[in-house]
Formats: sequence, C-alpha cells, structure tokens
Amino acid sequence: MIPFLDLKAQYASIKSEIDSAVLGVLASAQYILGDEVAHLEEEFAAYCDVKHAVAVNTGTSALHLALLAAGVGRGDEVVTVPFTFVATVSAICYTGAVPVFVDIEPVTLTMDPAKLEAAITPRTKAIIPVHLYGQMADMDAITAIAARHGIPVIEDACQAHGAEYKGHRAGSMGISGCFSFYPGKNLGACGEGGIAVTNDDAHAKTMRMLRDWGQERRYHHVMKGFNYRMDGIQGAILRVKLRHLDAWTEARRTHAAHYSSLLAGLDTIKTPVEVAGRRHVYHIYAVRCRDREGLHRALEAEGIQSGLHYPIPVHLQKAHEDLGYRPGDFPVSEAAARTVLSLPIYPEMTAKQVEQVVAAVEQDAYVG
Repeated sequence: MIPFLDLKAQYASIKSEIDSAVLGVLASAQYILGDEVAHLEEEFAAYCDVKHAVAVNTGTSALHLALLAAGVGRGDEVVTVPFTFVATVSAICYTGAVPVFVDIEPVTLTMDPAKLEAAITPRTKAIIPVHLYGQMADMDAITAIAARHGIPVIEDACQAHGAEYKGHRAGSMGISGCFSFYPGKNLGACGEGGIAVTNDDAHAKTMRMLRDWGQERRYHHVMKGFNYRMDGIQGAILRVKLRHLDAWTEARRTHAAHYSSLLAGLDTIKTPVEVAGRRHVYHIYAVRCRDREGLHRALEAEGIQSGLHYPIPVHLQKAHEDLGYRPGDFPVSEAAARTVLSLPIYPEMTAKQVEQVVAAVEQDAYVG
C-alpha cells in the first residue's frame, strides 16, 4: 500500500516536538490566540519576507478577510480562475461580490495573463491568481496589468508555502497573500488553520479586528466581524512544523524530480513543468493522461492511492450555476479537469515508493 499522503509518518518523525508544544499550550491555558499564535505570526511573516501575518481558523477565512480589507463588497467583481478548489470562489461570494473567471495557461495551469485584461471592468475590485499545486502564477504579468488598472492583487497561496517567483516568496507580491494550514498542506496543522500575510499596515490592522468580532480592543466593536481566530494548540504545532518546512520542501522537490526523470520516456503522460525563475514546492505532483479515471482505478487496485485535483472546474459546479457559465467557456480549465491525476508525494516517501508508482503507471494500459 502506498498512500497519497502519510500524516502518521510525519507525526512520528517529530512526535516529541509536537507533544511538548501541545502540552505547553495546555499548561498555559492560552487556548485561543495567545503567545503561540503571536509567535507563529512573527515567524511566518519572516518566512514570507513580509511585515505582517494574521493567523485565522482556515485558508478560506484568510481569503475572505483579505478581500474585505481590500474594500471588496456587494456588487463588486473579483477576477480569478475556474480551475481551483472551490474555496477561492466561496470567499469571493462571502463578500457579496461576483466571481469573474479567466482561463488558465496550459503548461502551468495557473492564471493566463493574456486573458486577464479582457475580464476587467469598472466593477473589478480585486484579482486573485491561484498558485496551483505549489507553483506561483506569472506574477510579473499579472501585477503589471493590475497596476495599470489600479486593482489590488490577492494571492491565493493556499497550496504554495515557500514557493518563489524570481526570488520573491509566495504571498509577498500582492497586497496580501493567503495560506491554508489544512492538515494535508505542505505546512499543515493538526486540525484547521490559515493565515493572511501583507506589507500593508492598515490591511493587517483591519484583518486582525475582523477575525476577532471586529474588536478594536476587548468589547469595543468598531466593525461587524467574525469568529475566525486560530487556537493556541494549532499555533504551537505550526511553529514546530515551520522549522521543518524547508527540509520537507526539498524532499518533495527531490521526489518530483525523480518522478519526472522516470516518466520522461512515456509519451502518454505529461509531467508537471517547473517554469524558469519559479520554485515549485509540489504540494501536488499532477500528471496529465488521456484516461485519467482508468489510471486512477487501476492504481487503486494495485494499492496505490492517487487524487483528482480537480475533476469539475468551479464554473461547471452546480453550486455556482447561477454565475451563468457553460461548458466550453474555459476550454483549458475543462481539459485539465478531464486529464489531471495527482500521484502520491510527501516528504517521508522513499525513492523506492516513487519507483513502484512509476512502474505501476508504466505497465498499465490506461495511460494510452
């Protein structure tokens, strides 16, 4: 059995550190926010090379608060991509704004800057590129277009902890960047968690108030806020894991390179491309194949777990049919949704396991 992800192995590798951190929070009784969360904010801001980090309960909440801090509200439009996890779009809808989609590039599967400008209208109040699978979108092109129109860019970096674009860390190139700490992420909590980063003092202040019922200070509510606070145990756990993140990332990159080398001779498989100047952190190792469902089932039968990220683009999801999009509106996204298969990848994986997955792919008739 080769799992898609092995969180038990990760815990076992740092058990003493995690246990000590959790017991420390229990002893302190700082269960909501508190010192551990404050230290996590300082350390993660430094990791992303930004001034501020605001810890919250989920990556979705981080996106929601970043949009509100940027002034996005009812009747506005926010441009993003349809090939993403639905939370990107849900956060837009929470503000009362309307998601507007642009298609993705066929190589990186991230926002296509060539199609961005046509989607901008006088109602556009933000642009959200998604750093999908751990590789950053073309931020130079996207931020240049946004600057011409005076529109803020909010990075959905929920899958891109530590990814880089020409030396810039994910989350540092827009007005804000948003990360998820869902357990399966490269930096994952033992529960739910998220964080928004920014260099803008006013945005940071607004997001801090909004996450905690809109309080300027205790029981002084200056805006309508939310209960989006991070708990102290997750803050402590994430501080421990952050110290290991770079080593884990290098392990992921090593496994990805091994996969790509071994799969290079299969003309029926397209491996992910790491664009020059971008540091891919491989939250997902996604290949493209003609019979994705067939290969998925065949690998499962051989005890190898794989994933579908994502089989239905957001514009074709029933929950968002009110947006009025139809099949064929975003052909690159729709083609990706039909063909992408995620192979197992995690830091604790061995080279032998990578080779076993590749051998199973090679021998299976479904790749053709």
